[in-house]
Amino acid sequence: MHLIILDPTQDVSRAAGEVIPAGVKTTAVRSIPAVTSLLSAAAPHDVFLVHLGNDVHAAAVAASLRQTGFRGRVLVATDRLPRADAEHITRIPRVECVEMRGSPAALLSALKRAMVDSNSVRYRRPRELPSFHGIVGRSKQIQEIFTRIEKAAAGDANVCIYGESGTGKELIARAIHAAGDRRDRPLVTLDCTAVPEGLMESQLFGHVKGAFTGAVEHREGVFALADTGTLFIDELCELSLPLQAKLLRVVQSREFVKVGGMKPIRSNIRLITATNKDPKKGVDAGTFRADLYYRVAVVMIKVPALRERRDDIPLLVEHFLEKFATAYKKPVRGVEPSAMERIVNMPWPGNIRQLENFLAQAVVLAEGDTLAERDLFVDDVAAAPVATASTNLQLEPGLQLREVERRYILRTLQRVQGNRTEAARLLGISVRCLQYKLKAYSQTGDEFEAPRGSVVAARPTTRPEILAS
Repeated sequence: MHLIILDPTQDVSRAAGEVIPAGVKTTAVRSIPAVTSLLSAAAPHDVFLVHLGNDVHAAAVAASLRQTGFRGRVLVATDRLPRADAEHITRIPRVECVEMRGSPAALLSALKRAMVDSNSVRYRRPRELPSFHGIVGRSKQIQEIFTRIEKAAAGDANVCIYGESGTGKELIARAIHAAGDRRDRPLVTLDCTAVPEGLMESQLFGHVKGAFTGAVEHREGVFALADTGTLFIDELCELSLPLQAKLLRVVQSREFVKVGGMKPIRSNIRLITATNKDPKKGVDAGTFRADLYYRVAVVMIKVPALRERRDDIPLLVEHFLEKFATAYKKPVRGVEPSAMERIVNMPWPGNIRQLENFLAQAVVLAEGDTLAERDLFVDDVAAAPVATASTNLQLEPGLQLREVERRYILRTLQRVQGNRTEAARLLGISVRCLQYKLKAYSQTGDEFEAPRGSVVAARPTTRPEILAS
Protein backbone atom coordinates (compact mmCIF):
# COMPACT_ATOMS: atom_id res chain seq x y z
CA MET A 1 0.00 0.00 0.00
CA HIS A 2 1.10 3.55 -0.75
CA LEU A 3 0.39 6.42 1.67
CA ILE A 4 0.61 9.85 0.04
CA ILE A 5 0.87 12.87 2.33
CA LEU A 6 0.41 16.49 1.27
CA ASP A 7 1.75 18.51 4.20
CA PRO A 8 3.75 21.73 3.70
CA THR A 9 4.32 22.06 7.48
CA GLN A 10 5.42 18.40 7.98
CA ASP A 11 3.55 18.38 11.32
CA VAL A 12 1.08 15.73 10.15
CA SER A 13 3.84 13.72 8.46
CA ARG A 14 5.75 13.40 11.72
CA ALA A 15 2.63 12.39 13.65
CA ALA A 16 1.62 9.83 11.03
CA GLY A 17 5.03 8.19 11.24
CA GLU A 18 4.07 6.83 14.66
CA VAL A 19 1.30 4.56 13.32
CA ILE A 20 2.47 3.65 9.80
CA PRO A 21 3.28 -0.10 9.82
CA ALA A 22 6.31 -1.60 8.16
CA GLY A 23 5.91 -2.28 4.45
CA VAL A 24 3.73 0.76 3.78
CA LYS A 25 5.35 3.03 1.20
CA THR A 26 5.05 6.67 2.24
CA THR A 27 5.62 9.71 0.04
CA ALA A 28 5.38 13.22 1.46
CA VAL A 29 5.01 16.22 -0.86
CA ARG A 30 4.47 19.94 -0.25
CA SER A 31 2.53 21.21 -3.29
CA ILE A 32 -0.63 20.49 -5.26
CA PRO A 33 1.22 19.92 -8.61
CA ALA A 34 3.43 17.31 -6.96
CA VAL A 35 0.50 15.44 -5.44
CA THR A 36 -1.41 15.54 -8.73
CA SER A 37 1.45 13.71 -10.41
CA LEU A 38 1.51 11.06 -7.69
CA LEU A 39 -2.26 10.55 -7.61
CA SER A 40 -2.36 10.00 -11.37
CA ALA A 41 -0.22 6.88 -10.91
CA ALA A 42 -1.78 5.76 -7.62
CA ALA A 43 -2.88 2.15 -7.07
CA PRO A 44 -6.50 1.27 -6.22
CA HIS A 45 -5.76 0.77 -2.52
CA ASP A 46 -3.80 3.98 -1.79
CA VAL A 47 -4.52 6.43 1.02
CA PHE A 48 -4.16 10.17 0.53
CA LEU A 49 -3.62 12.29 3.65
CA VAL A 50 -3.74 16.07 3.29
CA HIS A 51 -3.15 18.79 5.87
CA LEU A 52 -5.23 21.85 5.03
CA GLY A 53 -3.62 25.14 5.92
CA ASN A 54 -2.56 28.51 4.59
CA ASP A 55 -0.74 26.98 1.62
CA VAL A 56 -3.16 24.14 0.84
CA HIS A 57 -6.80 24.96 0.10
CA ALA A 58 -9.76 22.60 -0.07
CA ALA A 59 -10.83 23.76 -3.54
CA ALA A 60 -7.39 22.95 -5.01
CA VAL A 61 -7.33 19.53 -3.33
CA ALA A 62 -10.80 18.65 -4.63
CA ALA A 63 -9.84 19.78 -8.16
CA SER A 64 -6.71 17.61 -8.10
CA LEU A 65 -8.72 14.56 -7.03
CA ARG A 66 -11.27 15.13 -9.79
CA GLN A 67 -8.55 15.59 -12.38
CA THR A 68 -6.74 12.37 -11.48
CA GLY A 69 -9.82 10.23 -10.87
CA PHE A 70 -8.42 9.09 -7.53
CA ARG A 71 -10.79 6.70 -5.71
CA GLY A 72 -8.72 5.63 -2.71
CA ARG A 73 -9.36 6.73 0.88
CA VAL A 74 -8.89 10.45 1.56
CA LEU A 75 -8.12 11.86 5.02
CA VAL A 76 -8.30 15.61 5.53
CA ALA A 77 -6.55 16.95 8.64
CA THR A 78 -7.25 20.51 9.71
CA ASP A 79 -7.13 22.70 12.80
CA ARG A 80 -10.43 24.27 11.76
CA LEU A 81 -12.75 23.78 8.79
CA PRO A 82 -14.45 26.91 7.45
CA ARG A 83 -17.82 26.43 5.76
CA ALA A 84 -16.43 27.28 2.33
CA ASP A 85 -13.81 24.52 2.65
CA ALA A 86 -16.39 22.06 3.99
CA GLU A 87 -18.47 22.43 0.81
CA HIS A 88 -15.51 21.29 -1.29
CA ILE A 89 -14.45 18.50 1.07
CA THR A 90 -17.87 16.84 1.36
CA ARG A 91 -17.97 16.31 -2.41
CA ILE A 92 -14.85 14.12 -2.37
CA PRO A 93 -15.60 10.36 -2.57
CA ARG A 94 -14.50 8.21 0.41
CA VAL A 95 -13.34 11.20 2.43
CA GLU A 96 -13.01 11.59 6.19
CA CYS A 97 -12.32 14.97 7.76
CA VAL A 98 -10.47 15.08 11.10
CA GLU A 99 -10.12 18.26 13.15
CA MET A 100 -6.88 17.94 15.10
CA ARG A 101 -7.40 20.80 17.60
CA GLY A 102 -3.82 20.54 18.83
CA SER A 103 -3.89 16.74 19.35
CA PRO A 104 -2.99 14.15 16.68
CA ALA A 105 -4.84 11.29 18.45
CA ALA A 106 -8.02 11.53 16.34
CA LEU A 107 -5.98 11.76 13.15
CA LEU A 108 -3.88 8.70 14.01
CA SER A 109 -7.00 6.69 14.79
CA ALA A 110 -8.57 7.68 11.47
CA LEU A 111 -5.35 6.83 9.63
CA LYS A 112 -5.29 3.33 11.13
CA ARG A 113 -8.87 2.71 10.00
CA ALA A 114 -8.15 4.00 6.50
CA MET A 115 -5.16 1.70 6.02
CA VAL A 116 -7.07 -1.35 7.24
CA ASP A 117 -10.03 -0.53 5.00
CA SER A 118 -7.83 0.09 1.96
CA ASN A 119 -6.17 -3.30 2.33
CA SER A 120 -9.59 -4.99 2.01
CA VAL A 121 -10.55 -3.22 -1.22
CA ARG A 122 -8.89 -4.33 -4.41
CA TYR A 123 -11.22 -3.24 -7.18
CA ARG A 124 -12.34 0.22 -8.18
CA ARG A 125 -13.37 1.93 -11.35
CA PRO A 126 -10.43 2.73 -13.65
CA ARG A 127 -10.04 6.37 -14.53
CA GLU A 128 -11.03 5.51 -18.10
CA LEU A 129 -12.83 2.25 -18.79
CA PRO A 130 -11.79 0.74 -22.14
CA SER A 131 -14.88 1.21 -24.28
CA PHE A 132 -16.05 1.92 -27.81
CA HIS A 133 -19.26 3.93 -28.29
CA GLY A 134 -20.49 2.80 -24.89
CA ILE A 135 -19.46 -0.87 -25.26
CA VAL A 136 -17.19 -1.72 -22.31
CA GLY A 137 -14.48 -4.37 -22.64
CA ARG A 138 -10.86 -5.16 -23.43
CA SER A 139 -10.95 -8.93 -24.03
CA LYS A 140 -9.72 -10.31 -27.32
CA GLN A 141 -13.28 -11.16 -28.40
CA ILE A 142 -14.64 -7.68 -27.76
CA GLN A 143 -11.65 -5.99 -29.41
CA GLU A 144 -12.34 -8.02 -32.55
CA ILE A 145 -15.93 -6.76 -32.46
CA PHE A 146 -14.69 -3.17 -32.14
CA THR A 147 -12.63 -3.71 -35.30
CA ARG A 148 -15.63 -5.12 -37.17
CA ILE A 149 -17.79 -2.20 -36.06
CA GLU A 150 -15.26 0.29 -37.44
CA LYS A 151 -15.02 -1.55 -40.75
CA ALA A 152 -18.78 -1.96 -41.10
CA ALA A 153 -19.44 1.68 -40.21
CA ALA A 154 -17.21 2.86 -43.05
CA GLY A 155 -19.80 1.82 -45.66
CA ASP A 156 -23.48 0.99 -46.03
CA ALA A 157 -23.28 -2.81 -46.30
CA ASN A 158 -26.04 -4.75 -44.55
CA VAL A 159 -24.96 -6.06 -41.14
CA CYS A 160 -26.35 -9.06 -39.25
CA ILE A 161 -25.53 -9.39 -35.54
CA TYR A 162 -26.24 -12.66 -33.75
CA GLY A 163 -25.67 -13.99 -30.26
CA GLU A 164 -27.51 -15.02 -27.13
CA SER A 165 -30.14 -12.79 -25.59
CA GLY A 166 -28.71 -10.09 -23.34
CA THR A 167 -25.26 -9.93 -24.94
CA GLY A 168 -25.59 -6.36 -26.23
CA LYS A 169 -26.57 -6.77 -29.89
CA GLU A 170 -28.57 -3.56 -29.94
CA LEU A 171 -25.65 -1.68 -28.41
CA ILE A 172 -23.45 -2.88 -31.28
CA ALA A 173 -26.07 -1.73 -33.81
CA ARG A 174 -26.14 1.70 -32.19
CA ALA A 175 -22.33 1.83 -32.28
CA ILE A 176 -22.30 1.10 -36.03
CA HIS A 177 -24.84 3.87 -36.58
CA ALA A 178 -22.93 6.32 -34.36
CA ALA A 179 -19.61 5.60 -36.10
CA GLY A 180 -21.00 5.91 -39.63
CA ASP A 181 -21.86 8.76 -41.96
CA ARG A 182 -25.56 8.57 -41.00
CA ARG A 183 -24.92 9.37 -37.33
CA ASP A 184 -26.88 12.62 -37.60
CA ARG A 185 -29.90 10.91 -39.15
CA PRO A 186 -32.62 8.83 -37.41
CA LEU A 187 -32.00 5.38 -35.96
CA VAL A 188 -35.28 3.43 -36.04
CA THR A 189 -35.60 0.08 -34.22
CA LEU A 190 -38.20 -2.65 -34.61
CA ASP A 191 -38.42 -5.73 -32.37
CA CYS A 192 -40.10 -8.54 -34.31
CA THR A 193 -41.15 -10.29 -31.08
CA ALA A 194 -43.13 -7.26 -29.92
CA VAL A 195 -45.47 -7.06 -32.92
CA PRO A 196 -48.32 -9.53 -33.66
CA GLU A 197 -47.81 -11.33 -36.96
CA GLY A 198 -50.94 -9.83 -38.46
CA LEU A 199 -49.61 -6.30 -37.94
CA MET A 200 -45.99 -6.91 -38.92
CA GLU A 201 -46.39 -6.02 -42.61
CA SER A 202 -47.95 -2.70 -41.64
CA GLN A 203 -45.16 -2.03 -39.14
CA LEU A 204 -42.56 -2.68 -41.83
CA PHE A 205 -44.09 -0.88 -44.82
CA GLY A 206 -46.97 1.20 -43.46
CA HIS A 207 -50.58 1.18 -44.66
CA VAL A 208 -53.11 3.46 -46.30
CA LYS A 209 -56.45 4.44 -44.82
CA GLY A 210 -59.04 1.68 -45.24
CA ALA A 211 -56.48 -1.02 -46.10
CA PHE A 212 -57.95 -3.31 -43.43
CA THR A 213 -60.37 -3.21 -40.52
CA GLY A 214 -59.12 -0.63 -38.03
CA ALA A 215 -56.93 1.25 -40.55
CA VAL A 216 -58.62 4.60 -39.94
CA GLU A 217 -55.67 6.69 -41.08
CA HIS A 218 -52.52 6.54 -43.17
CA ARG A 219 -49.52 5.22 -41.31
CA GLU A 220 -45.81 5.13 -42.12
CA GLY A 221 -43.78 1.97 -41.60
CA VAL A 222 -40.24 1.71 -40.31
CA PHE A 223 -38.74 1.71 -43.81
CA ALA A 224 -40.21 5.16 -44.39
CA LEU A 225 -39.39 6.46 -40.92
CA ALA A 226 -35.74 5.40 -41.29
CA ASP A 227 -35.27 7.04 -44.69
CA THR A 228 -31.74 8.56 -44.96
CA GLY A 229 -30.90 6.95 -41.59
CA THR A 230 -30.47 3.46 -40.12
CA LEU A 231 -33.10 0.75 -39.66
CA PHE A 232 -32.39 -1.84 -36.97
CA ILE A 233 -34.62 -4.95 -37.09
CA ASP A 234 -34.19 -7.07 -33.96
CA GLU A 235 -35.00 -10.81 -33.71
CA LEU A 236 -35.19 -11.13 -37.49
CA CYS A 237 -35.46 -14.93 -37.40
CA GLU A 238 -38.89 -14.63 -35.74
CA LEU A 239 -40.42 -13.40 -39.02
CA SER A 240 -42.63 -15.92 -40.81
CA LEU A 241 -41.50 -17.23 -44.20
CA PRO A 242 -44.14 -15.19 -46.16
CA LEU A 243 -42.96 -11.99 -44.44
CA GLN A 244 -39.35 -12.95 -45.12
CA ALA A 245 -40.20 -13.12 -48.83
CA LYS A 246 -41.72 -9.63 -48.76
CA LEU A 247 -38.78 -8.28 -46.78
CA LEU A 248 -36.34 -9.79 -49.30
CA ARG A 249 -37.79 -7.74 -52.16
CA VAL A 250 -37.41 -4.53 -50.18
CA VAL A 251 -33.86 -5.36 -49.07
CA GLN A 252 -32.92 -6.02 -52.70
CA SER A 253 -34.50 -2.95 -54.26
CA ARG A 254 -34.89 -0.54 -51.29
CA GLU A 255 -38.38 -0.02 -52.68
CA PHE A 256 -41.69 -0.97 -51.01
CA VAL A 257 -45.45 -0.52 -51.27
CA LYS A 258 -47.71 0.28 -48.33
CA VAL A 259 -50.35 -2.25 -47.32
CA GLY A 260 -53.38 -1.38 -49.47
CA GLY A 261 -51.35 1.03 -51.58
CA MET A 262 -50.26 0.97 -55.22
CA LYS A 263 -47.40 3.47 -55.49
CA PRO A 264 -43.84 2.19 -54.97
CA ILE A 265 -41.86 4.19 -52.41
CA ARG A 266 -38.07 4.31 -52.26
CA SER A 267 -36.19 4.27 -48.97
CA ASN A 268 -32.52 5.17 -48.60
CA ILE A 269 -31.60 3.26 -45.43
CA ARG A 270 -28.72 1.51 -43.75
CA LEU A 271 -30.03 -1.94 -42.69
CA ILE A 272 -28.80 -3.67 -39.53
CA THR A 273 -30.47 -6.84 -38.27
CA ALA A 274 -30.02 -8.99 -35.18
CA THR A 275 -31.12 -12.38 -33.94
CA ASN A 276 -30.49 -14.62 -30.96
CA LYS A 277 -30.22 -17.62 -33.31
CA ASP A 278 -27.55 -18.50 -35.84
CA PRO A 279 -29.31 -17.58 -39.12
CA LYS A 280 -27.19 -20.10 -41.06
CA LYS A 281 -28.63 -22.90 -38.92
CA GLY A 282 -32.08 -21.48 -39.66
CA VAL A 283 -31.33 -21.79 -43.38
CA ASP A 284 -30.26 -25.41 -42.90
CA ALA A 285 -33.44 -26.12 -40.90
CA GLY A 286 -35.70 -24.47 -43.48
CA THR A 287 -36.99 -21.77 -41.10
CA PHE A 288 -35.02 -18.91 -42.67
CA ARG A 289 -34.80 -18.12 -46.37
CA ALA A 290 -31.34 -18.65 -47.84
CA ASP A 291 -31.71 -15.74 -50.29
CA LEU A 292 -32.65 -13.36 -47.44
CA TYR A 293 -29.74 -14.64 -45.38
CA TYR A 294 -27.24 -13.78 -48.11
CA ARG A 295 -28.77 -10.31 -48.47
CA VAL A 296 -28.81 -9.29 -44.82
CA ALA A 297 -25.58 -11.03 -43.75
CA VAL A 298 -23.10 -9.15 -45.91
CA VAL A 299 -21.20 -8.41 -42.69
CA MET A 300 -21.69 -10.91 -39.86
CA ILE A 301 -20.89 -10.05 -36.23
CA LYS A 302 -21.15 -12.84 -33.68
CA VAL A 303 -21.43 -11.57 -30.10
CA PRO A 304 -19.89 -13.88 -27.49
CA ALA A 305 -21.81 -14.85 -24.38
CA LEU A 306 -20.64 -13.23 -21.14
CA ARG A 307 -19.26 -16.55 -19.89
CA GLU A 308 -16.96 -16.57 -22.96
CA ARG A 309 -15.43 -13.19 -22.09
CA ARG A 310 -14.99 -13.36 -18.32
CA ASP A 311 -11.99 -11.00 -18.47
CA ASP A 312 -14.47 -8.20 -19.13
CA ILE A 313 -16.69 -8.91 -16.13
CA PRO A 314 -14.68 -6.80 -13.61
CA LEU A 315 -14.84 -3.85 -16.03
CA LEU A 316 -18.57 -4.29 -16.51
CA VAL A 317 -19.03 -4.54 -12.75
CA GLU A 318 -17.22 -1.25 -12.22
CA HIS A 319 -19.21 0.38 -15.03
CA PHE A 320 -22.56 -0.69 -13.56
CA LEU A 321 -21.48 0.14 -10.00
CA GLU A 322 -20.82 3.74 -10.95
CA LYS A 323 -24.07 3.90 -12.92
CA PHE A 324 -26.26 2.58 -10.11
CA ALA A 325 -24.39 4.29 -7.28
CA THR A 326 -25.20 7.58 -8.99
CA ALA A 327 -28.76 6.64 -9.92
CA TYR A 328 -29.67 5.37 -6.46
CA LYS A 329 -27.52 7.85 -4.51
CA LYS A 330 -25.56 5.08 -2.80
CA PRO A 331 -21.90 5.40 -1.66
CA VAL A 332 -20.80 2.09 -3.24
CA ARG A 333 -17.29 2.52 -4.64
CA GLY A 334 -15.78 -0.95 -4.99
CA VAL A 335 -16.05 -4.72 -4.58
CA GLU A 336 -14.29 -6.99 -2.13
CA PRO A 337 -11.99 -9.55 -3.81
CA SER A 338 -14.04 -12.58 -2.69
CA ALA A 339 -17.25 -10.98 -3.98
CA MET A 340 -15.66 -10.10 -7.32
CA GLU A 341 -14.32 -13.63 -7.69
CA ARG A 342 -17.79 -15.03 -7.13
CA ILE A 343 -19.34 -12.65 -9.66
CA VAL A 344 -16.74 -13.50 -12.29
CA ASN A 345 -17.29 -17.25 -11.90
CA MET A 346 -21.09 -17.26 -12.05
CA PRO A 347 -22.55 -18.72 -15.29
CA TRP A 348 -24.73 -15.70 -16.24
CA PRO A 349 -27.28 -17.42 -18.53
CA GLY A 350 -28.92 -14.01 -19.06
CA ASN A 351 -25.56 -12.47 -20.00
CA ILE A 352 -24.93 -8.73 -19.55
CA ARG A 353 -28.61 -7.92 -19.03
CA GLN A 354 -28.71 -10.31 -16.09
CA LEU A 355 -25.43 -8.96 -14.66
CA GLU A 356 -26.80 -5.41 -14.87
CA ASN A 357 -30.00 -6.29 -13.03
CA PHE A 358 -28.07 -8.33 -10.47
CA LEU A 359 -25.78 -5.39 -9.67
CA ALA A 360 -28.67 -2.92 -9.54
CA GLN A 361 -30.18 -5.04 -6.77
CA ALA A 362 -26.82 -5.39 -4.99
CA VAL A 363 -26.23 -1.62 -4.99
CA VAL A 364 -29.74 -0.88 -3.70
CA LEU A 365 -29.38 -3.36 -0.83
CA ALA A 366 -25.67 -2.79 -0.06
CA GLU A 367 -24.89 -1.93 3.56
CA GLY A 368 -21.57 -0.11 3.08
CA ASP A 369 -19.41 1.56 0.45
CA THR A 370 -17.93 -1.75 -0.72
CA LEU A 371 -19.89 -4.71 -2.08
CA ALA A 372 -19.26 -7.83 -0.03
CA GLU A 373 -20.48 -11.38 -0.52
CA ARG A 374 -23.31 -10.70 1.92
CA ASP A 375 -24.64 -8.09 -0.54
CA LEU A 376 -24.84 -10.59 -3.43
CA PHE A 377 -28.27 -12.19 -3.56
CA VAL A 378 -27.49 -15.23 -5.71
CA ASP A 379 -30.67 -17.12 -6.59
CA ASP A 380 -30.95 -20.56 -8.16
CA VAL A 381 -31.09 -19.02 -11.63
CA ALA A 382 -27.63 -17.45 -11.37
CA ALA A 383 -26.14 -20.48 -9.62
CA ALA A 384 -27.45 -23.12 -12.02
CA PRO A 385 -25.73 -24.29 -15.24
CA VAL A 386 -27.21 -22.87 -18.41
CA ALA A 387 -27.93 -26.20 -20.06
CA THR A 388 -30.01 -27.66 -17.24
CA ALA A 389 -33.30 -25.83 -17.64
CA SER A 390 -35.25 -28.90 -16.55
CA THR A 391 -33.33 -29.53 -13.32
CA ASN A 392 -35.62 -30.17 -10.33
CA LEU A 393 -38.65 -30.56 -12.61
CA GLN A 394 -41.27 -32.43 -10.58
CA LEU A 395 -43.03 -35.07 -12.72
CA GLU A 396 -45.37 -37.64 -11.24
CA PRO A 397 -46.28 -40.79 -13.18
CA GLY A 398 -49.56 -40.47 -15.09
CA LEU A 399 -49.36 -36.74 -15.87
CA GLN A 400 -50.95 -35.68 -19.15
CA LEU A 401 -48.47 -34.54 -21.80
CA ARG A 402 -49.97 -31.04 -21.77
CA GLU A 403 -49.20 -30.73 -18.06
CA VAL A 404 -45.64 -32.01 -18.59
CA GLU A 405 -45.15 -29.37 -21.29
CA ARG A 406 -46.63 -26.64 -19.11
CA ARG A 407 -44.31 -27.44 -16.17
CA TYR A 408 -41.27 -27.69 -18.42
CA ILE A 409 -41.96 -24.30 -20.05
CA LEU A 410 -42.60 -22.53 -16.73
CA ARG A 411 -39.47 -24.07 -15.20
CA THR A 412 -37.41 -22.93 -18.17
CA LEU A 413 -38.76 -19.39 -17.76
CA GLN A 414 -37.73 -19.45 -14.11
CA ARG A 415 -34.22 -20.50 -15.10
CA VAL A 416 -33.82 -17.48 -17.39
CA GLN A 417 -35.52 -15.00 -15.06
CA GLY A 418 -38.60 -14.62 -17.25
CA ASN A 419 -36.67 -13.77 -20.43
CA ARG A 420 -39.03 -15.11 -23.09
CA THR A 421 -36.58 -14.82 -25.98
CA GLU A 422 -33.96 -16.87 -24.13
CA ALA A 423 -36.57 -19.40 -22.96
CA ALA A 424 -37.79 -19.88 -26.53
CA ARG A 425 -34.20 -20.47 -27.66
CA LEU A 426 -33.64 -23.14 -25.01
CA LEU A 427 -36.99 -24.79 -25.82
CA GLY A 428 -36.37 -24.75 -29.58
CA ILE A 429 -39.59 -22.87 -30.41
CA SER A 430 -40.39 -19.37 -31.64
CA VAL A 431 -41.11 -16.54 -29.22
CA ARG A 432 -44.55 -16.18 -30.78
CA CYS A 433 -45.29 -19.86 -30.07
CA LEU A 434 -44.13 -19.43 -26.48
CA GLN A 435 -46.34 -16.36 -26.03
CA TYR A 436 -49.34 -18.30 -27.35
CA LYS A 437 -48.76 -21.11 -24.85
CA LEU A 438 -48.33 -18.69 -21.94
CA LYS A 439 -51.56 -16.96 -22.89
CA ALA A 440 -53.31 -20.33 -22.79
CA TYR A 441 -51.85 -21.00 -19.33
CA SER A 442 -53.03 -17.63 -18.05
CA GLN A 443 -56.58 -18.45 -19.08
CA THR A 444 -56.45 -21.50 -16.79
CA GLY A 445 -54.90 -19.61 -13.87
CA ASP A 446 -51.32 -20.74 -14.54
CA GLU A 447 -49.75 -17.37 -15.39
CA PHE A 448 -45.95 -17.39 -15.05
CA GLU A 449 -44.54 -15.62 -12.01
CA ALA A 450 -40.89 -14.55 -12.02
CA PRO A 451 -38.71 -16.03 -9.23
CA ARG A 452 -38.30 -13.90 -6.11
CA GLY A 453 -35.34 -11.52 -6.35
CA SER A 454 -35.17 -11.53 -10.15
CA VAL A 455 -35.74 -8.52 -12.37
CA VAL A 456 -37.78 -9.14 -15.52
CA ALA A 457 -37.55 -6.54 -18.25
CA ALA A 458 -40.83 -4.99 -19.30
CA ARG A 459 -42.11 -5.96 -22.73
CA PRO A 460 -41.57 -3.26 -25.35
CA THR A 461 -44.50 -1.56 -27.01
CA THR A 462 -45.46 -2.26 -30.59
CA ARG A 463 -44.57 1.25 -31.64
CA PRO A 464 -41.10 1.44 -33.27
CA GLU A 465 -38.49 3.46 -31.44
CA ILE A 466 -37.04 6.46 -33.26
CA LEU A 467 -33.81 7.99 -31.98
CA ALA A 468 -32.13 11.12 -33.28
CA SER A 469 -28.45 10.47 -32.83
